[in-house]
Amino acid sequence: MSSLMVIGGDQLGNIPDKLKALGFDDVLHISGRKTQMVKRDIPEGVDLILVLTDFINHNIAKKIKAKASKQNIPICYSKRSWCTIYQTLNTNQDACRTCPFLKEGNCHLN
Repeated sequence: MSSLMVIGGDQLGNIPDKLKALGFDDVLHISGRKTQMVKRDIPEGVDLILVLTDFINHNIAKKIKAKASKQNIPICYSKRSWCTIYQTLNTNQDACRTCPFLKEGNCHLN
């Protein structure tokens, strides 16, 4: 099972459906606007984190980056448009280098 955590964006619209079509079985979403969200941990089993940069508290972005690094979870940054998200997932070298899909030979983006 592959899990993607999306941070940012109050409403995602059809983005979760499109992510599931790419092969992410579980898409978790945290809006990232409220300062209390800094205290939230990354759930177990998250394979990749996608931060929507145009709808997030800067402190949360910093904390998530640190937590993801500590847990060796790749992290991508994108604007909220689907075209930008798809391009980011397809070209992010840090995410690709540590992505569990590539290790298993099951990359959904190539």
